[in-house]
Amino acid sequence: MDFATDEQMAAFRYGLIAPIVSRQTPMIPGELKRQLVQIAALSYTIPGSHKTHVSVRTLERFMANYRKEGWEGLKPKKRPQKNAIALPAPVLQKAIELRRERPERSVEQIIYLLEHSGMASEGVLAPSTLSRHLRKAGVSRQELLQAVESSRGHRRFEVEDVHLMWQADFQHTLYLPDPLNPKKRKKAMLFAIIDDFSRAIVHGEFYWDEKLPRLEDALKKAILRHGVPSQFYCDNGSVFSSHHLVRICAKLNIKLSHSRPYKPMGRGKIERFFRFIDTSFRPEAHVQIGNGSLSTLKQLNEAFTSWLEGYYHLRKHGSTGQSPKDRAAGLKRTMRRVSMIELTEIFLWEESRKVDKAGCVSVFGNIFEVPSHLSSQTVTLRFDPYDLSVMQVWHEGKRLPDARLLDLNRSIHERVKSRSKVEKQEVAPVSGLNFFKLAEDKRRSTWAQEALNFGPKQEATHE
Repeated sequence: MDFATDEQMAAFRYGLIAPIVSRQTPMIPGELKRQLVQIAALSYTIPGSHKTHVSVRTLERFMANYRKEGWEGLKPKKRPQKNAIALPAPVLQKAIELRRERPERSVEQIIYLLEHSGMASEGVLAPSTLSRHLRKAGVSRQELLQAVESSRGHRRFEVEDVHLMWQADFQHTLYLPDPLNPKKRKKAMLFAIIDDFSRAIVHGEFYWDEKLPRLEDALKKAILRHGVPSQFYCDNGSVFSSHHLVRICAKLNIKLSHSRPYKPMGRGKIERFFRFIDTSFRPEAHVQIGNGSLSTLKQLNEAFTSWLEGYYHLRKHGSTGQSPKDRAAGLKRTMRRVSMIELTEIFLWEESRKVDKAGCVSVFGNIFEVPSHLSSQTVTLRFDPYDLSVMQVWHEGKRLPDARLLDLNRSIHERVKSRSKVEKQEVAPVSGLNFFKLAEDKRRSTWAQEALNFGPKQEATHE
């Protein structure tokens, strides 16, 4: 900044605090805080800045500097000059282009794109150096909304090994073209299950809704890949409190726990992951959605898998100091595993029906015949919601021969129906760099070294 700009900044800052520092009469208790909050709540045209608000803490700093140094204390402080590290012009230009394309991109992500596109050698670009060059070029990253402040006074908790506790939740992430009407938008919801110890995502997938079948689908896939966890921790939503989920966890000997109503701090790890989704994955997805190269749920899930396995799981976590993949590899015990056949049985849905005098039951509009000696008695029917033509019959805790199908009017349960798909031709992004494609290339490059499977793979055993 030149002298004139320093004067303008000092004048602006004094204008903010003048009603307080020029006051002659003392303030009553609490009055200063109220005035600072009122001043910070307004919008301003700040000289030399794109920001429009000033925080209470910044106002307090202006007041302290003014009382200590007067007018000079309100001028911007001159920082000592450092030896500038030169960046090749094409690299800096591409970095500026990537930042302008998506202001939410962090310096770390821009470096990732530059390195994995071949424009810069790995490890050469320092985040602080690139950040300084971007600020000098006028393309500094907009400040993100401050993360929801976690409740104070609560001790941070972490289990002592991998897969002892999984946390799970849904996130309303973004919108895609509606498969039934591409001119409209439909919300895509991410369901993610995170391992408490390693912060690895044992399964994550986008769905069109947040109903019980989506939770079951994700949990089943996570168990098949990683084994049975000791505890499943979630909120008190109707999906997580369903009798069916309680039964599944009981049969698998999983402790099902719920956070207290209106007390979400216990699910901090999954919430933090969702905040990282908002600042890392979602902005990149918006680029691809905007240029038409990502338009279906299938494409979104493929992009998410690439980002997850090629970026998130390989990136050092801020809390643990290790990547989720490396931390999960330190599993200290043998995981309990369940076969696909047994898991399918455990996840079957159940309905109770009273058998009529003809020995028949009606289930979702389908008619079945059961053994005649069950007439006028109540039976439990167990079934796969994706195939209503097969119906197990249970009575007094014993399984009887399957019911005989007489009339099939509905082959799949209404709650698990999938939507039709609309495919679109892919279009290259404006910058020519696709974050998800580069992450997928990174993911595939690790296959030559080892399979991306968190924890040692064990033979199926039963307990």
